[in-house]
Amino acid sequence: MRRFATEKVKKLILGSFLSTRSPAPSSQLCSSSAAAAASAMGPTQSPPVTFDSINPKVLKCEYAVRGEIVSHAQRLQQELQTKPGSRPFDEILYCNIGNPQSLGQQPITFFREVLALCDHPSILDKSETHALFSADAIARAWQILDLIPGRAGGAYSHSQGIKGLRDAIAAGIAARDGFPANADDIFLTDGASPAVHMMMQLLIRSEKDGILCPIPQYPLYSASIALHGGSLVPYYLNEATGWGLEVSEVKKQLEDARSKGIAVRAIAVINPGNPTGQVLAEENQREIVEFCKKEGLVLLADEVYQENIYVDNKKFNSFKKIARSMGYGEKDISLVSFQSVSKGYHGECGKRGGYMEVTGFSADVREQIYKVASVNLCSNISGQILASLVMNPPKVGDESYESFIAEKNGILSSLARRAKALEDAFNSLEGVTCNKAEGAMYLFPRLHLPQKAIEAAKAANVAPDAFYARRLLDATGIVVVPGSGFGQVPGTWHFRCTILPQEDKIPAIISRLKAFHESFMEEFHD
Repeated sequence: MRRFATEKVKKLILGSFLSTRSPAPSSQLCSSSAAAAASAMGPTQSPPVTFDSINPKVLKCEYAVRGEIVSHAQRLQQELQTKPGSRPFDEILYCNIGNPQSLGQQPITFFREVLALCDHPSILDKSETHALFSADAIARAWQILDLIPGRAGGAYSHSQGIKGLRDAIAAGIAARDGFPANADDIFLTDGASPAVHMMMQLLIRSEKDGILCPIPQYPLYSASIALHGGSLVPYYLNEATGWGLEVSEVKKQLEDARSKGIAVRAIAVINPGNPTGQVLAEENQREIVEFCKKEGLVLLADEVYQENIYVDNKKFNSFKKIARSMGYGEKDISLVSFQSVSKGYHGECGKRGGYMEVTGFSADVREQIYKVASVNLCSNISGQILASLVMNPPKVGDESYESFIAEKNGILSSLARRAKALEDAFNSLEGVTCNKAEGAMYLFPRLHLPQKAIEAAKAANVAPDAFYARRLLDATGIVVVPGSGFGQVPGTWHFRCTILPQEDKIPAIISRLKAFHESFMEEFHD
């Protein structure tokens, strides 16, 4: 009724207004309307944001792990949903990214029980809860809630993360390394990636500042360096020695960069390696620590795969443990260690939990790091809780320990078997060589492609390994990442493949890979 009355008033006012005006010719009305519209719009302008006008640092930034191949895979997935049977495969297998649970890995029961109870604490007092949840999960949930001010799990926390959770993480680091750790050195973040960005913001002042990065490298590093306007200084891992990190190569690249006026601020070391899967020997780590101390470099230690070790003759040692065992303390070396809940045996990528441990920085620099962290307010609370659980899982004697250790060992042993199966499969293919995956979640096989394939790639205006990866996807539905997205020795070609598809699917994946590769090599045989 109210709307009807309003419309009636509008018509009366409009009619009264028009009756007081003499009629104008229709041509005049049209031209007047056009002029009014043009006047309202103003002069013709281009859109306020165009491809050419956005920040050039964004244009320079690339992230191959979710690049063009993955976009094409997503289009194929939609096609399979709308047109079943339209392709020679019935599913897309995303072997492009370390996202374990998307490929069927189950979460760790204890971690999820504690998270559920912390998210809905009102059920802690119900009798049914004791029948559904383990006693130690209930006890841990109470313990964590008591660390959160007001038990408000949905509130902002301290910008570095909840103090009690940082205490727990520091205790876990100390137990792992055998050296003290301080909660004030811990900055909890939404996964390890924001922590890497934070350090790049701190270190890079202009394109004259450089960061030493391994090649091949995880594209987070090249992308963040580009976004923050710095220069990537590459050092090449030695494929012939199992992707060895040779300090002589790092020193050569450092001197070359300095001769060009680049102020090299830090070195990034990924251990275990991504995409290369090597685990650094302790003596090698000592050389790197000594090199950083001598050259005055910040050591950025990416240690997110520390739980993923698949060989008996290697073990994970944190760079902080190595530095402290050499007698180097806070005043001797600046060291930042990155950890994440996304990898390891837990694979909680979507929960976005992680931290960096920052040591060897002066008080005034630490204040600036805190300021940058404060801009983001805080990391999410579920991720903070998970990070504390990862660094303090159930212990011997706890009710959940037996089931926890069975789940953890089951996942890690299966990953080791999958890595070996895929490594053997790649090495059985004509023109493919693949180093052993000592750790992490990937293999990085080398493609020795026929000249005809290289020329076909050139004609298609793509890198040869991207050409191969696209053809593999179209033929099999398997998504891998071209090695050109990680960096590689010029003239060599690779791709990265995760070892994450569930074990019962590995034989079918190998069968598809072999059939495709044989067909590809026959098509382009020289």
